[in-house]
Amino acid sequence: MTLLQIASLLIVLAGAFGAINYLFLKLPSSIGILVVALIASLVIIGLDAIFPASLVEETIRTEVMAFDFSDTLLEGMLGLLLFAGALHVKISDLRAQWVPVFLMATLGVGLSTVVVGVGFSWMTGMPLLIALTFGALISPTDPVAVLGVLRQASLPKSLETKIAGESLFNDGVGYVVYLVLVGLAFGATGGHGDTHNADSAVQGAAKLFAQEAIGGALLGLVLGWLTFRVMRLIDDYALEVLITLGLAFGGYELAVALQVSAPIMAVCAGLLIGDVGAKYGMSEETRRYVDAFWKMIDEILNAILFLMIGFEVFAVAFDMSSVLGGAMAVLLALLARLTAVAVPVLLLKPFRSFSKGTIPIMTWGGLKGGISVALALSLPDSEWKPVILTATYIVVVFSIIVQGLTVAPLAKRMGREPGLDV
Repeated sequence: MTLLQIASLLIVLAGAFGAINYLFLKLPSSIGILVVALIASLVIIGLDAIFPASLVEETIRTEVMAFDFSDTLLEGMLGLLLFAGALHVKISDLRAQWVPVFLMATLGVGLSTVVVGVGFSWMTGMPLLIALTFGALISPTDPVAVLGVLRQASLPKSLETKIAGESLFNDGVGYVVYLVLVGLAFGATGGHGDTHNADSAVQGAAKLFAQEAIGGALLGLVLGWLTFRVMRLIDDYALEVLITLGLAFGGYELAVALQVSAPIMAVCAGLLIGDVGAKYGMSEETRRYVDAFWKMIDEILNAILFLMIGFEVFAVAFDMSSVLGGAMAVLLALLARLTAVAVPVLLLKPFRSFSKGTIPIMTWGGLKGGISVALALSLPDSEWKPVILTATYIVVVFSIIVQGLTVAPLAKRMGREPGLDV
């Protein structure tokens, strides 16, 4: 299939499945589309098992495997989704919460990676470095899914900012940690026990982390500032919407070419345009159009992303050991998320106050999403890749459906309960 045919099919299916969800399931839009896509996929697999002569499942599986989900998300959709999410977070709000956001997006991601990696290595016998790579790819939360389900919860502003800020930045940090660990786990070519090689690998990893994270942030701020200066000279809402789209697309590709973190670039550029750019570089009319345009982009891409996650079940090899590993991974991911939230909160609690229910809400609300599936698919081929891919898929589907459908009621209940001050 051509790229245009694939895009057309995805848009048609997203619209059709969205309509089915709206009319019958009545779930939150993106979750409903994922559920309908997953049900359709499982029905096709079931029918093929009943009628083995049918080639429907094999045909669909071939098309799904040929479609590069990883590149489509990591080098296309992710930049737009992160830019759109960052546009609606105010720098002034983020500044007031920057310490917990910073700790959760850095220390939290590191702790989560270690908890999942060590636990999964112990449970499956997987080499520790490869298991840590799995920990890194499953640690980022999905900012679009998180913010989408929590809009219903009427959270305190401080808690909403923590959740939004951490979700936006831990995608970028988690991606960088993943790149570092993939290099260490799959890129080593020397013999075992070579101290010099090990030291060089660690130094290279530290250099890569600094280059990716700091370089991505600087590039995003520079491009965002330059775009803001241009937009101050223009009063044409259609052109200014086009300029923001150019910033999101062009900036992301430039970051990839310069080998700095494109997700962090997208977040920093989006924050600057959404706050400083909107306040000082746009008319009221332009602000309305820019806001409406990016909300629409956000909703459409999120629907397509969740549709693709539903169909990626065809790329997953389900056997008893992999499914058992996935079930254990769900528990590990929840424990790791609790650690990633609780440790920074408890470290900061003597110095600042936290809204009611911060730990349970942020733990259960740490939804996983497409970036985890994309990173699992992009792993180098090895005997452990099918196990990691199956475990990742099970964690993501559980997270989006089970946690996604229950986190808003949990947030409302926790917010009302007395005595929950963390």
